[in-house]
Amino acid sequence: MSALRSHISASVAQSELATALADLRTSLELPSEFPAEVLAEAEAATSASPPPERDRRDLEFLTIDPVGSMDLDQALHLARRGGGYTVHYAIADVPGFVSPDGTVDLEARERGQTLYAADGRIPLHPPVLSEDRVSLLPGVDRSAYVWALDLDEAGAVVDTRLERAVVRSHERLSYVEAQERIDAGAADGSLALLQEIGRLRIEQERARGGASLNSPEAEIVRSDGGYALEWRSLLAVEDWNAQLSLMTGMAAAQLMVEARVGILRTMPAPDASRVAAFRTQTDALGRPWPQSVSYGEYLRGLDRTDPASLAVMRAAGGLFRGAGYEAFDGTVPRDPVQSAIAAPYAHVTAPLRRLVDRWGLVVCEAVSAGREVPAWARQSLAALPSLMGVSTQRASQLESASVARVEAAVLADRVGERFEATVLEVRDDRAVVQLAEPPVTATCPASDRTRPGQRVPVVLASADIASGAVELALAD
Repeated sequence: MSALRSHISASVAQSELATALADLRTSLELPSEFPAEVLAEAEAATSASPPPERDRRDLEFLTIDPVGSMDLDQALHLARRGGGYTVHYAIADVPGFVSPDGTVDLEARERGQTLYAADGRIPLHPPVLSEDRVSLLPGVDRSAYVWALDLDEAGAVVDTRLERAVVRSHERLSYVEAQERIDAGAADGSLALLQEIGRLRIEQERARGGASLNSPEAEIVRSDGGYALEWRSLLAVEDWNAQLSLMTGMAAAQLMVEARVGILRTMPAPDASRVAAFRTQTDALGRPWPQSVSYGEYLRGLDRTDPASLAVMRAAGGLFRGAGYEAFDGTVPRDPVQSAIAAPYAHVTAPLRRLVDRWGLVVCEAVSAGREVPAWARQSLAALPSLMGVSTQRASQLESASVARVEAAVLADRVGERFEATVLEVRDDRAVVQLAEPPVTATCPASDRTRPGQRVPVVLASADIASGAVELALAD
């Protein structure tokens, strides 16, 4: 759902931006083309090894992804089961195509995850695998890890099973297409149940004290041969679909914890001082957080179109810090909970795009089947937190630096203009502000009267595309 788009109209700015984004790849030492030996090994992997023993082509799976996606990690099939439901969630069988310690595996360990740059994607695996042979594309047989999650009438998981099987996706939908069908009352089968189950899972999240920000954010999009910034809010179907992924990740974590082997996605709970500081911020913004309301419930009640609420959500994002991965074999981590989700959690639903998921799937399938975890997976678990940490840091740097350069290009020909801005936070003598149009976040000097949530007039002093630096000044 696009709320706002800001174009970069000047061809000179587009050219300068393209150069800046290319230079960014070099400065961050991002991976480029796959080495020849990696491509050769990927090309030789024509089928899953070993082939799956089960056949679940009786289930009419479908995929829901962003428009144009080819690296389809997940397919879903939803059905009623007595008073509850059964969710079958098929995940691309990357372990079946990537040999441990082979050239594709070693290259993937160096990359860590698919990187999303403004000027193109940098995939984790060669496209012949990620966009073809392993991807859960419609109308073709695929090997997959198939989760079977039985839910009660309230949407709580009561049983979990995982097996490798042959599956076939019957339809590929974009989020927009799926939402349109649901809104028009034209959804049937799995899509008709997605809203029902998704809403129950949101209630489960509320009950356990979890929180989902799902706040609007600026995205870089291709536009008329160049780039644009666009504010985008999640569609409801994206939230419901995400709930299935979260549910699967929590079920995977439970299997790992019970077996005392695996790797969890962890995040410590914020300490009392940080919570108190956030409460003070919400008061200052005129959107106080009542003591009687949980953190997640408070965030769910915010108006996503309200500038003060936008500032609250930005502050909330800083409340939870320190996310990482913790591998274990024999001793469960002392604090296994991912605090924002409010439950133990593992990454297992995006193996085409994230390295760690391959291990999670292999561990969970072995545990579910009552077999020993393969030696290669067990022996390399300890290396994953460091590999994913480096990769996550690289992805964060790429995202923030790319957005900064596009923001500068959007503003490049508007130096000297006056804008209205909302103060998001104050850091010493600087204020972080959000422009409404174009949707740019930048800093400017703060006076002793500047407060979060305040609307202030600012003037654009400079915008440097090469570095992404944008300088604002208070107008009054």
